[in-house]
Amino acid sequence: MKKVGEGAEAKIYEIEIFGNKAILKRREEKKYRAKELDRKLRKERTKAEARTMARLSSSLKVPKIIAAGQYSIIMERLEGRLLKDADITSAQIAEAGKMLGKMHEMNIAHGDFTPANLMSCKNGLYVIDFGLSEMTNSFEERALDILLMKRSIPAALYPSFEKSYSESFNGHLTVLGRLKEIEKRGRYQIRTLG
Repeated sequence: MKKVGEGAEAKIYEIEIFGNKAILKRREEKKYRAKELDRKLRKERTKAEARTMARLSSSLKVPKIIAAGQYSIIMERLEGRLLKDADITSAQIAEAGKMLGKMHEMNIAHGDFTPANLMSCKNGLYVIDFGLSEMTNSFEERALDILLMKRSIPAALYPSFEKSYSESFNGHLTVLGRLKEIEKRGRYQIRTLG
């Protein structure tokens, strides 16, 4: 078992199952939380993440789940590069917009939709890391998904993302309207000195 990543909630390991490489995502105990609360949160979040991945697997490219436990998920290991580490193309960004539109159509907000959670593989783009995702019909949460991507990619690529998103989600006008409202709020405005 080799550790290959770590987030705020989980550690990611590369493991081998029956001679095949796989990924183990394990939510670790948080010592600062009360034990019962910690167990409950880790269990609920793991279950929700696995459920979201399973639900999306018939519509989008996401890692296939091999097994899920109380605090961990074992999934296929993808061969590719994170989009954040690649020269992002307009076609990839358009595909990302289409994928997010499909997720939103299914009432799923990713929670961290950025090039760091998109993987470019031989057979296309995959969405990964559903640790912050939630089932919701909130236009605010959907708009925040778009805001995160907008701030994570070059401005010249954003129109391709927005166009393909709009073509994939019937509620796009409401979401894009909410995005404009969010961007006007003080804490979301980019501040400069001078």
